[in-house]
Amino acid sequence: MKSALEVISPVKKKLVVELEPEEVDKKIEETYRNLGKSAKVPGFRPGKIPRKVLERVYGPQVSEEVARELVKETLPRAMDETRTFPLSVPMVENDMLKAGEPFKYTAVLEVKPEFELKEYMGLDVEKEIVRVKEEEVEKQLEEIRKANGKLVAVEEDRPIREGDFAIVQYAAYQDGKLLEELKADNHPVKVGSNEFHPEFEKALLDHKTGDSVRVGVTFEEKHPNRKLAGKRVDFQIQVLGIKELKLPELNDEFAKSLGADFENLEGLKQKIRDELKSREEKRTDRDLKRRLLKKISDMVEFELPESLVEEEINYGIQTLNQNLMRMGSSLQKSGLQQEKLREEFRPAAEKRVKDLLLLSEIARQQELHTEQSEIDESITRMAEGMNQDPAVVKQYYEANQMVDSLSQRLLEEKTLNFLVKGANIREMEAAQMPVEEEATSESSPIEQDRQA
Repeated sequence: MKSALEVISPVKKKLVVELEPEEVDKKIEETYRNLGKSAKVPGFRPGKIPRKVLERVYGPQVSEEVARELVKETLPRAMDETRTFPLSVPMVENDMLKAGEPFKYTAVLEVKPEFELKEYMGLDVEKEIVRVKEEEVEKQLEEIRKANGKLVAVEEDRPIREGDFAIVQYAAYQDGKLLEELKADNHPVKVGSNEFHPEFEKALLDHKTGDSVRVGVTFEEKHPNRKLAGKRVDFQIQVLGIKELKLPELNDEFAKSLGADFENLEGLKQKIRDELKSREEKRTDRDLKRRLLKKISDMVEFELPESLVEEEINYGIQTLNQNLMRMGSSLQKSGLQQEKLREEFRPAAEKRVKDLLLLSEIARQQELHTEQSEIDESITRMAEGMNQDPAVVKQYYEANQMVDSLSQRLLEEKTLNFLVKGANIREMEAAQMPVEEEATSESSPIEQDRQA
């Protein structure tokens, strides 16, 4: 076997393979021998069909099968010999296979680009100092208070105010036709929250229990339900009652009622401070790593393998569709066009691929690897978060071939932590942090999901 490698581009190579006639003839003989045992030709007994007859009846089929088998058997060997490692399925083209002649084929392979990294240790990078403001604690405390409030019926004879929960029965009509999917009975609507529809909620203001209300509303163009997107709908509403949220007093008793061993209100506040600080530390840590990786990325340019970019785009679209489905919608129902989405997702996908290639090269240079113990620890943490048996979660990851993906994410994180340890970090107040020209990676749908 002869093999030669031709460079098409920094991310594409052509592997030219030529097999000796002896190897070709051997495979042809083997194929006809196996075929003769099972082939059925009228006028001949199985296993007794002459070779000439088999060639006449099955010749083209055998040629295709032999060519396919020879490529399957020899391409991995040729890639090993030329130390070529494809990122995707090679595109193979072959000559017509003939007995007694060499067999030649080519395989176009997409590969990782080769690039030279400049010094990436000791880079200067800014990190935001974490400050938990007391007003943030109070805001979170108020949210907890609201979550533990109770809806009680309004006893006095008064109209609906902003913040009230109007208990309503409603039916919706479009062009005079009843919309079955938009009718409800005993439905609570928080007036002024804009959770239902701003025009709908506004129409309820100043009405009392027993009132009938008619209102026409126009749904936004990007509404998840395509039947309603940009359309006007008329609602017939009956006010059945009014309820308001009664909030508990903020005192030691309230803190104790929440459990978690809170001895007093200050203990609850401290818990909130700790959680806010932890959340902010994670955010600033992500931001630090993003800034550091951007500095490295800006130092080098190279062509990106299109297959990896397409893979990232597909991942982003798939994730978006799954999120929509969880909300009872889908890409199709939302009227989102895949081609347009692919264009919108491409910049984030290209950034993601470049970052991955940079981190992969740094990990290779520094001989960083993911240990099995690290994979097991990560699975155990996930299992604890889901209140599941680690063995069950591990089995799920193995059954769905997700272990390699997890290993890659852990290696990315290990490499980023390595870079952070070697960086010159300057801590700054939030107001002093430099403003970057481009949007942060956290704004990307792809990056948001990858960080989850």
